[in-house]
Amino acid sequence: MFFKEFEIRWSDIDANRHLANSAYINFMSHTRMAYLGLIGFNQKSMSEHNIGPVVFYEHVYYFKEAFPGKPVRVSLEFVGMSKDGMFFEFRHNFYDHNGKNFARCEMMGAWIDLKKRKLTGLPKDFLETFGAMEKSEDFKILTRADTRKHVQVPKDL
Repeated sequence: MFFKEFEIRWSDIDANRHLANSAYINFMSHTRMAYLGLIGFNQKSMSEHNIGPVVFYEHVYYFKEAFPGKPVRVSLEFVGMSKDGMFFEFRHNFYDHNGKNFARCEMMGAWIDLKKRKLTGLPKDFLETFGAMEKSEDFKILTRADTRKHVQVPKDL
């Protein structure tokens, strides 16, 4: 499992003086992009293939508050991918400085062709890299139906 550590900054705090929702989203995004960069999915390689990641949803579950002054760690687990690599799903857990899990997020996204502005499967080399990634115990092969499991999409879309 991949982890990234963060310091909670003043700008990460909301009006209730705890970690803001937007900070959770930013920490997760930073964690994902750091991991993808480590396995070769960096700005240069994505640009060469003219693809980029898009987020469909991020469902965050909060268990306890987090406050400034102590670092937090964010994990990344690979929990799903479609056969062609178009769709992907990650799970993030947030841990305090004592290792206590204080939040969790389920995140699903896809790859978009930046010229056609349409969803696309992964190029073969990227698909092989994703296929070799460590997978969660509950990993599943995703279908288009999985991308719609939390909402009824209007018929005209």
